[in-house]
Amino acid sequence: MFLRQDMGIDLGTANTLVYVKGQGVVTNEPSVVAIDVNSGKILQVGLEAKRMVGKTPASIVATRPLKDGVIADYDIALAMLKYFMGRAIGRRTFVKPRIVIGVPSGATEVERKAIVDAAIEAGAKKVFLIEEPMASSIGAGLNVEEPTGNMIVDIGGGTTEIAVISLGSIVLSQSIRVGGDEMDDYIVQYIKEKYRLMIGEKTAERVKMEIGNVVETEEADGSYAEIVGLDLNSGLPRKISISGSEIREAIAEPVSRIVEAVKLTVENTPPELISDIVQSGIVIAGGGSLLNGMQELIQRETGIMVVIADDPLTCVARGAGQVLERVSILERIEKGNLR
Repeated sequence: MFLRQDMGIDLGTANTLVYVKGQGVVTNEPSVVAIDVNSGKILQVGLEAKRMVGKTPASIVATRPLKDGVIADYDIALAMLKYFMGRAIGRRTFVKPRIVIGVPSGATEVERKAIVDAAIEAGAKKVFLIEEPMASSIGAGLNVEEPTGNMIVDIGGGTTEIAVISLGSIVLSQSIRVGGDEMDDYIVQYIKEKYRLMIGEKTAERVKMEIGNVVETEEADGSYAEIVGLDLNSGLPRKISISGSEIREAIAEPVSRIVEAVKLTVENTPPELISDIVQSGIVIAGGGSLLNGMQELIQRETGIMVVIADDPLTCVARGAGQVLERVSILERIEKGNLR
């Protein structure tokens, strides 16, 4: 089969998703690579590599090649991209694909060029970069090309992308390097300081997903999770039970920064567009949108209705892929593209 299989990629700090034209999202795996530090050989990529985090001998390192939504280690990111692209299209085609990749709106030109170079080297014929909030809006089904205002808040692993979109363009945007990963770090630090207990990032992420919340409710405060970590005094394992209210306290600072960024964007939005947004609501996407109470918190703080996108975890990948069929948007992206 020699048909070109164009694709959209959400190259995320936490997860990489690949959308293949005509098939939908075919890959959704952690952005993690396991490497043998002695030989430099890549042992595992994606889900299998993530399972090794915190459990490897000194000779094996499980690492994330992306930080804050951009490439932090080029060689490892390249290997990861090749792996995911190969998984997505298999060996059924010899025709190089065109690829649309979502990037944080705050990414620098150097960071953008690194992504384009890696994708070309990984086997792409042509690479288009689309800002993540635009991709997320398209994936969420918003009418971005209409002369009406749409507002998207995409809370990912490394960044939170906030944008107001109208007539196929971003009117204003804000990209803050705060997301689910920083919340996990705050949980680790909170438990270390309060309980003198050291836990890993996988445990923090699990607890956040199980009982994480941002609004005080009876249900949230009555939820508990068990944690096993190393006692910093004795050096021995110890188990504790932690409550939902404690996790809310632990992640309060990064959550507050996200909410303040949303409020600032609302304040700077032109009156005509804010009128549209009040009618249609703010759309939230990304893994952080699923955090218990996030919808209610943003709604309460802005006074504007908030809607969670359908399948919020795949919005960027689906939007990036759908752009390949939206000629007007693709042309606009190409004018400002690096290649």
